[in-house]
Order: sequence, then C-alpha cells, then structure tokens
Amino acid sequence: ILLLIRNPKDVATSFYHFNKGMSPLPSYETWDDFFTAFMTKKMPWGCYFEYLSKWNKYADDENVMTITYEELKENPVLGVKNIAAFFGISLTEQELQTVVERSSFQSMKKNSQKTHGAFGNVLFRKGGVSDWKNLFSEDHNEKMDKAFEEHVGGTKLGKKLKYELYCKA
Repeated sequence: ILLLIRNPKDVATSFYHFNKGMSPLPSYETWDDFFTAFMTKKMPWGCYFEYLSKWNKYADDENVMTITYEELKENPVLGVKNIAAFFGISLTEQELQTVVERSSFQSMKKNSQKTHGAFGNVLFRKGGVSDWKNLFSEDHNEKMDKAFEEHVGGTKLGKKLKYELYCKA
C-alpha cells in the first residue's frame, strides 16, 4: 500500500478550492466558514487528522510505504525510484524519466480533459506546496498547528509531516 500524505494546511486549502468547484458538496460563504468546518470535523469525507491517526497504526507495516506530497514535489525522481523499489518494479532510466514526466502535476493537468473530462478542472488546480499561506491568517495557522500536535504530533506520520513542513521549509 502506498500511503500519500500531505501538509494538513495544504489539504485544507486544496479541499476549500475543490469544494468551490463541486456543486454537490456543501458550499461555504467564506474561507473562515470552511476552515471552521474543517477544524470541527464537519467535512463530508471526515477529519484529516483522524485519517492520519488511523493510518498511523500501519506506518511500520512492511507492506505500507508512506511518502509525503512534499517529498514527491521536491525530488520526483527519487520519489518514483523509491516507490518502484517498494513495489519491486525495475525501471530503466528512460522508463523512470517517462514516469516522472507523465506523473508531474503539469502533465496531469494538461491531460486532465482527456483523462477526467470536465471534472479535470476541479481536480487539477495548482498542485503546489505552501499555497495555504495565501489563505491562512495567523490565528488559522496557530489553530492548525495546535490540532496537528494534539492529533498526530508525536506519531510516526506526524513526525514525517512535521519534518517535511518545518525542517525543510
């Protein structure tokens, strides 16, 4: 199992924009309204921190590889190599480069109309890291940091995310 996790602040930001593009989902008047719902576990897909907590019990399982979105963005070649090795897939240098190129956010966004139809515009917005800084106030940031520490801060997945978020930022 490949478990891809992401900075909870960027998860919230991404879900906010996704929500705005999906009329069947609850709509929120403002980012503050969405943030409150996100932090009080009122999302249709559940609480991200609880999701991480549940997966944490499998973090040491030899059949689970955890990788962060941030790791893949920072070094996609290494990420693909590690994923291929985990699944026992041997890649030539050309195959590796093809996978890296075709799995880049830019490539997937470019092809999203073919692969996902009209839904592609909703799924593939920016694909960046730290977009949360465009929405979060200092208060939002503090509340998210506190919730992160309470729910997953001391866990293996929490430590992995914390390293990616704070040590590499």
